[in-house]
Amino acid sequence: MSTNSVIEEILKNEGGYVNHPDDAGGATHWGITEKTARNYGYAGDMKDFTRDQAYTILEKNYWFQPGFDKVNQLSLALAMELCDTGTNMGPSTGIKWLQRWLNAYNRKGTDYNDITLDGKIGPATLSALAAFLKIRGTEGEKVMLISLNCSQGQRYLELAESNQANESFIYGWVRARV
Repeated sequence: MSTNSVIEEILKNEGGYVNHPDDAGGATHWGITEKTARNYGYAGDMKDFTRDQAYTILEKNYWFQPGFDKVNQLSLALAMELCDTGTNMGPSTGIKWLQRWLNAYNRKGTDYNDITLDGKIGPATLSALAAFLKIRGTEGEKVMLISLNCSQGQRYLELAESNQANESFIYGWVRARV
């Protein structure tokens, strides 16, 4: 089995077993909720859920399925950010943010056409991202990373404001962006 550096980094960031009383998702191990593990046929105690099992789920659902492997062909940094966001909030959330930012950065459609905010990495999104990166270069890649993190930070703040239990986690969520 070849190793995917993005999935390896996510596993490193997510760490081991946690069952925090304020986490509505319940027990997690390696960033995988018990519900997700059960959906994949895991029947054991989440404390015994292995890193390899988590790797398989993460790579399938949060790398290949949403198309972040295709984004990786254009930018490893953006693929990593989108995959990380996807593991925390669902892949379509980060993809929609990327699509919104790409539309906002296309200079009224002169650099590339607006794309549909469908939460999917398809040909139009990949084409717009490729055009953006070609025009804006490495600075554009950094700006897009900051833009995605702005959207993510806003979402974390909304989660904490709407549910006081999330105040137990918000500092760690934002710290992971540093």
